[in-house]
Amino acid sequence: SAGCCLASELSFILEPSDVIAVRDQPLMLDCQVQGERPITITWRKNGMPLPFSPRVQVLENGTLLIQRFQKRREGIDADMGEYDCAAQNRYGLLVSRKAKVHLASLPKFHTDPVSMSVNEGGVARFQCQINGIPEATITWEKDKGPLNTSDSRYTLLPMGILQVTGVRKADTGIFRCVATNIANTRYSHDATLNVTGGAPRIYKEPVILSGPQNLTITVHQTAILECIATGNPRPIVSWSRLDGRSIGVEGIQVVGTGNLMISDVTLQHSGVYVCAANRPGTRMRRTALGRLVVQDQIINKKLLEEKGSEISCF
Repeated sequence: SAGCCLASELSFILEPSDVIAVRDQPLMLDCQVQGERPITITWRKNGMPLPFSPRVQVLENGTLLIQRFQKRREGIDADMGEYDCAAQNRYGLLVSRKAKVHLASLPKFHTDPVSMSVNEGGVARFQCQINGIPEATITWEKDKGPLNTSDSRYTLLPMGILQVTGVRKADTGIFRCVATNIANTRYSHDATLNVTGGAPRIYKEPVILSGPQNLTITVHQTAILECIATGNPRPIVSWSRLDGRSIGVEGIQVVGTGNLMISDVTLQHSGVYVCAANRPGTRMRRTALGRLVVQDQIINKKLLEEKGSEISCF
C-alpha cells in the first residue's frame, strides 16, 4: 500500500558513528530511535547478527555496550568491524548507517632519529616517524628531560621533525622522540648530537640539508614545507613557485629559519614550490623542489549513500 511506511513513523535520534576503540576498555555505540512503541533494536557486525553475551549487550535505549574490547579471540579478529543497528515496529524497519570500529594501536617507530656531528654555528636535524591509530602526538626529549622548545633555535615541525639552528656546545646531548596516543606511549632510539669545535671561518658552499617533501592535503588545512640549509656564510633561504606565480602573503609564514607555512590552503595553492639557499651577496644558489597538492573535500556519491539510512517495508 502507498502509505506503508512513513519515515516519520520511525526515525533515528542517534546513529552509530565511526570510532577508535581501546583494547580491554568498554565501548558504546549509539542507536536511539523515535517512533511508535514497541520497537525492537537488533545489531549486526559485518552484516551478521551479533551474538550477545554478558560481555556484549544492548541497553534499554538501544545502545550497544561491549564491556572489554577484544583484539583477538580464538584466532579470529574479535571486536573490530562494521556495525549497524536496525529498529523495527509495526510500520517497518529502519537500518542505520554502518559504523567502522578500529582498534587503537601504536606500533614501533618505523623511522628513528639518527646521531650526527655538527660544527658550532651549523644546523642539526632529527626525524622520527610512527604510524599510530589515532595519529600519535610527538614530543622531544633531550638527555631524558623535556626539550626546551621556547628556545627559538629549536623548530618542531609536524611529521616528527626537529631542527636546531645556530648549534652551540650546550646543544650536545642525547635526543629522542616520545609518541603518545590513547593506546600507548613509545620512545624512539637515542640520537646523539655531537658539536665539534667552532671551525675556522672557512668558506662553505650553501647546501640544502632537507628540502620540501611532496605533500597532499585537503582545503583549509595547514601546509608546512621544510627547507633547512647550511653553509658559511649562512645562506639566505627564499621560496618561489615553479610556474612563476606569486606565493602571496595571505596566511604565509616562515617557521624557524626557512620552512614555509601556508595556513588555510585553497585549491589555488597547489603547485611545485622551490626552496633556494643563496650565498649572501652572490648568485651562488642551491634549490630543492616539492609538490603541494590541495584536494577538495571528497563529497562523492558513495559516501553520501553510505550515510543515508535505508527504509524497507513489509
